[in-house]
Amino acid sequence: MNKLVSSSGVLAASVFLTLAATTTATAQADPLPGLTVTTVLDGLAKPWDAVVAPDGTVLTGERSGRFVIRAVDGTIRELAADLDDLYAPGETGLMGIALATDFAASRTIYTCQGVQGSGGGTGSAGTGSAGGRSDNHIAVLSWTVDPEWTALTRTGTLVDDIPVADGGRHGGCRILAHPDGTLYVGTGDTASPTVPQDRNSLGGKVLHINADGSPAAGSPDRIFTLGHRNVQGLAIRPGTDQIYEVEQGTSRDDELNLLVPGGNYGYRPDRLPFIYDESVPMTDPTRVPGALAAVWSSGSPAIATPGLTFADGASWGSWNGAAVISSQQEEKLVFLKLSEDGTEFVDEADALVGTYGRLRSLTSFGGAGAFLLTTDNGSDDKVLLVTPAAD
Repeated sequence: MNKLVSSSGVLAASVFLTLAATTTATAQADPLPGLTVTTVLDGLAKPWDAVVAPDGTVLTGERSGRFVIRAVDGTIRELAADLDDLYAPGETGLMGIALATDFAASRTIYTCQGVQGSGGGTGSAGTGSAGGRSDNHIAVLSWTVDPEWTALTRTGTLVDDIPVADGGRHGGCRILAHPDGTLYVGTGDTASPTVPQDRNSLGGKVLHINADGSPAAGSPDRIFTLGHRNVQGLAIRPGTDQIYEVEQGTSRDDELNLLVPGGNYGYRPDRLPFIYDESVPMTDPTRVPGALAAVWSSGSPAIATPGLTFADGASWGSWNGAAVISSQQEEKLVFLKLSEDGTEFVDEADALVGTYGRLRSLTSFGGAGAFLLTTDNGSDDKVLLVTPAAD
């Protein structure tokens, strides 16, 4: 059944005048509410992330290098931006986008993206070096956008030594703007055997930095956690200070992890010399003593999990506060009801199975528990608005 989304339940919903499809979640003992899905933007090519500004403007970026908005009046247009040095092979390119917590005043936006080295060198899978980069790498950049939403202007480089593989594999790279003004950045391990456990490399980590790029308190080397494979989702559990990440597994065991400062999450694919050995466990407490166990893992086969948010609001009923994970491979959303302390999941449900193809980014939208969802099919990709359907 198709119906229009009411403007009373969703922040700036009057912007979105397209028809919404109401779907039913996969049956389980404690069913999810139905989902109302509205197309916000379409005709895109691999939009990696999407955010909504306080005025209701929705911003997304295509991985190959293009920023697109849907303005509050419903118009859709490309933003001018200098992306001439974008490095975008394979899985890398224009990736995570986040609004500064003081965006309404500062107009600051952060991006995580591949950058071509000034000397045209090859990609690095090891330690980067700040300043005067001659190799390709991944950087966290800051931008400002004018009040009319016509152009992005670069204002700084916060991090410029996240490694990238020559083919762009396992580039991460998600940004979480914390309410305290700091940034968390999830990175990929460049498919290199030693990187996840190497404290001299920013690959395979979650970083914690201040808004000027300096190490945040408690992370003197900028490394908040290590032992990750490819961190592409970061989110705060509503009503708590708990930060979770979701990362893509090998042929099995995509993981949802509760982050603990200094924690090691146990990925160590260097069992064979110089070989990226993906037959090792995603969490290996034998070879990584003290490795922290996942809150949830997909089992076998992996389902490819690039996005994470939380269902937040009374309209979600008993699923209020559940983690929501996107799947590329199985083309669905996974809802995970967590225990009170957040250390384990107690119920699981699937939604939108096979409805929109490969699913990627998830971002809280505000109002009635809504969130933005991007598709990852390669052509006619969409930014979708998902809300729990009214009774």
